[in-house]
Order: sequence, then C-alpha cells, then structure tokens
Amino acid sequence: MSFVNRLWVKIFSKQIGVDQFGNKYFIGRGKTSLGQNKRYVVYHGIADGSKVPPMWHAWLHYSSDEVPLGANKLPYSWQKEHIQNLTGSKHAYNPQESNSFKLKIYSKWNPNEMSIR
Repeated sequence: MSFVNRLWVKIFSKQIGVDQFGNKYFIGRGKTSLGQNKRYVVYHGIADGSKVPPMWHAWLHYSSDEVPLGANKLPYSWQKEHIQNLTGSKHAYNPQESNSFKLKIYSKWNPNEMSIR
C-alpha cells in the first residue's frame, strides 16, 4: 500500500476490527452513492481478496451491518483454514503433472450409437 493511501486511511477513516490474517478493517467518513459510510480493508502482506473471511466480506459489501468482532475463529468444525490462491505461481494445479488417479467414467456421446441404458 502506498504512503498516500496509508495517510488517507489514517486521516479519514476509523479502524473497526482485525481478522485472523491480520487484515485491518476501516469505516470512512465519506459516503457511498446510497448514503452509507465507505468501508475499507487494508491487507496484511500480499493483497489477496480471498484472504477476507466470509463474515468480514459480508460487512465490506453491506450485506451485514453487524461488525464481526468475535469471528476470528472458524465457526464450524467442517471449515478449513484459508489457503492462498496459487493461480499463476509454480505451485498452481496442473492437470498434466497431477499424480492423481483418473477414473474414466465419462464417454462422449456418439449420435450413430442407438443404445438405451
């Protein structure tokens, strides 16, 4: 984040909360076209939109007015921790290099075959 942006956020915004990834959330003095206060996120480290937890995402997009202060842990036992989006990196998934077993369960349709299953 540039110096000018950090200064702008510090002067014209108030910090609302921090999530488990260290991202800081702010509410600004400025208004949107609908008359609501602007909401910001300042990412900790690399700016990756997938690092925003669901409750904070809802708050940022005005789906919820409730600030998720106690939402720093995963609310459900089946939820997994965040994994960074690896697209474009050397660790991205490549199907040609995958070692996973591929079961052929799909066969393309042939209009000349008239078989009823």
